[in-house]
Amino acid sequence: MSSEAWFSVLVPAVGLERVAELVVSHRNAAWSLARGGVESGRGHYPFMVVLHTGLLVGALVEVWVRRPHVVPVLAWSMLALVALAQGLRWWCIATLGRQWNTRVIVVPGAARVTGGPYRWIPHPNYVAVVVEGVALPLVHSAWITAVVFTVLNGLLLATRVRAEDAALTRLA
Repeated sequence: MSSEAWFSVLVPAVGLERVAELVVSHRNAAWSLARGGVESGRGHYPFMVVLHTGLLVGALVEVWVRRPHVVPVLAWSMLALVALAQGLRWWCIATLGRQWNTRVIVVPGAARVTGGPYRWIPHPNYVAVVVEGVALPLVHSAWITAVVFTVLNGLLLATRVRAEDAALTRLA
């Protein structure tokens, strides 16, 4: 099987993982809203969905159109980072429990989570997103997608983190 074909298995696998996240997120959003949760930062959410979808589509398109040379040491190291990013993301999801969401929803009176990866980093889920955004395309040397996603994601995260931090000030 060609490296493009292998990459064309990896990227949809990451996409399926994202779908699993959305299922958890939808369930948690319903739980939070039923308990008086307040959503913040709605304006940037559609852009976030488009950007994250664009990462997956862009990486595949770049690989199949540009056909970059795969550097084995880069491919394997980036694949390891993709796996570590997934692990960190699911550690965040497990640590936050019902409070984890792809949206910014805060339940009044809920305690701010300070365990797990949040003990060391205020927004570890975004560390996972940044690492994945660079590493996934670079598994197959799709550097254009990695750079474009990273720049746009940086702009998005500046807005997202401000919205999230403001919402979290309402927690006990």
